[in-house]
Amino acid sequence: MAERYGSVFRPGLFEGKTILVTGGGTGLGRCTAHELASLGAQVVIAARRAELLEKTAAEIREAGGRCETAVLNIRDEQAVDRVVADLAARHGRIDGLVNNAGGQFVQPAAQMSPKGWRTVIDLILNGTFLMSSAVYRHSMEKHGGAIVNMMADIWTGFPGMAHMAAARAGIGNLTITLSMEWAASDVRVNAVAPGTILSSGMLHYPREIQERIVDEMRKAPPARLGTESEVAAAIVFLLSPGAAFVTGVTLEVDGGQQFHKGRLMAIGRHRGLTRFDGFHLKPDFSGTPFEDGR
Repeated sequence: MAERYGSVFRPGLFEGKTILVTGGGTGLGRCTAHELASLGAQVVIAARRAELLEKTAAEIREAGGRCETAVLNIRDEQAVDRVVADLAARHGRIDGLVNNAGGQFVQPAAQMSPKGWRTVIDLILNGTFLMSSAVYRHSMEKHGGAIVNMMADIWTGFPGMAHMAAARAGIGNLTITLSMEWAASDVRVNAVAPGTILSSGMLHYPREIQERIVDEMRKAPPARLGTESEVAAAIVFLLSPGAAFVTGVTLEVDGGQQFHKGRLMAIGRHRGLTRFDGFHLKPDFSGTPFEDGR
């Protein structure tokens, strides 16, 4: 048998539980699926690419876990409803949902096409709603459960990814709203907001962006990138009975990065925003570094 996942949680924590992870073939979803399976869960990983799903499922089975796959485009509401209904019928219930699937690209907002904008919003925000709604209707409304959504470090804006930041901001409020609406069904809804994490998704960015990320993280409080397993541990906690009194929150997994955030895109020096200064008795800054008002 292959080496098992080194989880900090007790063995058997999710024995008898069925947990669905979207975007489970790669990156954070793959890591989270491995940890959940190592803790006894029947994991179902869903994504659009069958070959990546099967590869991850094979890894999990080789390590002694249970995993099945579902090829699914989470933007397709009919497909989502069909797949979730089938899973709930075959397994009796869906105890946990990890809305991890997403995707974005680096581009200044002024250059972003309406199609590119809509594609990312549809995938991240609408996909999260469709999955949550289907799982609630087909299982959690009756049996309860826990949902964990994927947020991001968007608190000070996200130049270069306006589409992703807008979608994640929507998820933040959706998380709060659903946690209130669905509490009567014993459903908890939370989110995790990773900082800059060293995952396979980083490999899709241009070299220039990769170098900027590494440079900026050296200046941030943790002085390093986060690991996939550090995010997975937060997700596992929020799914676990230990979080029974935690709902509607976003858990930031960023090493304090939000307090010293770098940028994917250099804002750079420019002529500055137009000033207003109506004070007739303002100080005289002549001969100081502040002479030009900057």
